[in-house]
Amino acid sequence: MNITCPRVLTVFVPLLAAAMLSACGGKNPSSSQRPPAQVGVEVMAPQAVPLVRDLVGRLSAYRSADVRARVSGVLLKREYDEGTTVRKGQILFQIDPAPLQATLDSARAALASAQADYTNKRIAAKRARDLAPKGFVSQSDLDNAEAAERTAAAAVKQARANVESAKINLGYATVRSPIDGRAGKQQVTEGALVGQSSATLLTTVDQIDPLYVNFTMSVDDLDRLRQAQARGSATLLGANQAKLRLTLPDGSTYGQPGTLDFSGTTVDPDTGAVDLRGVIPNPDKSLLPGMYTRLKVTFGTLKHVYLVPESALQRDTTGPYVLVLGKDDKIQLRRVQTAGTYQNNWIVTTGLDKGERLIVSGLARAQPGQPARIAKPSAPASTGKPAAAAGKH
Repeated sequence: MNITCPRVLTVFVPLLAAAMLSACGGKNPSSSQRPPAQVGVEVMAPQAVPLVRDLVGRLSAYRSADVRARVSGVLLKREYDEGTTVRKGQILFQIDPAPLQATLDSARAALASAQADYTNKRIAAKRARDLAPKGFVSQSDLDNAEAAERTAAAAVKQARANVESAKINLGYATVRSPIDGRAGKQQVTEGALVGQSSATLLTTVDQIDPLYVNFTMSVDDLDRLRQAQARGSATLLGANQAKLRLTLPDGSTYGQPGTLDFSGTTVDPDTGAVDLRGVIPNPDKSLLPGMYTRLKVTFGTLKHVYLVPESALQRDTTGPYVLVLGKDDKIQLRRVQTAGTYQNNWIVTTGLDKGERLIVSGLARAQPGQPARIAKPSAPASTGKPAAAAGKH
């Protein structure tokens, strides 16, 4: 019986393992290095981009005038088609003028009577002034005659004013449009008694070319814009120079640009927002007051910012970040701050430096701290768009 077999096996197994390692080159498979990730990069260069904010606003008429009955009477007829465009001074309604014409005729008769009385009093006063120096008229009679003359003259002025007032009221019987615009629905029908105790609303005329667009912006955002201008990182446009564009309900952009013409000076305590207003042309009347709309407002220009493709910016619980390829060809994580988007790119204000290589493709295999290899180098960007790179996913 061979009692040395266990010793032989004990020696043989390590020798076999050593021989196998020697045959494989003497390397341990677990110690093999993972190949560097292939990535596409874009060299960062600072740029200037429009300072744009996406906001929501509501359209309102440029001017809106309530057309009311300014004298009492029976409404005879409507002279316009509802919902059509009218011109300033165009006749809209006719109120029965007969009672007003009678009042004017009475006022004219009273004026004629007052003028006749004044003529008589003036002649009597002149006679008294001629006779007084000769002693034929007492001073008291002269004073009374001159007082009567003055009273008659005042009565003439009062009667003339009554005539003018009656003329004005008669003119109000013909109701005209106070502005150019689109006349709305008739509020009272023919035969109704209007203007009896108050100025009855007959219709409304709205000027809808141009239109106002009213919107708000948080005071914090406005402060950030002003601070950016103070630091020199932004240039804000002056009054009536900031541009705005409307987005229609179908997603298209309205063809006519507008301008910002008003900025409020107080903050709404309930919302913490400031009222803003723009003016936008509406020559074809396709926009109507009351519509809600999305708009892009260009307040100025942002300077020294970086455009990062949307796919290259990532987020976690801490916030947004990007991956860059360091000088040692290792991947680095950079926390960044953004200021909106521009042409499908994020606007990055802090966190990147000129000349850094931003990883824009191959992000699935890119891990911070790991080496990487550029699949296809790209030139410095001038438009902010990702450069083409092999291995982009």
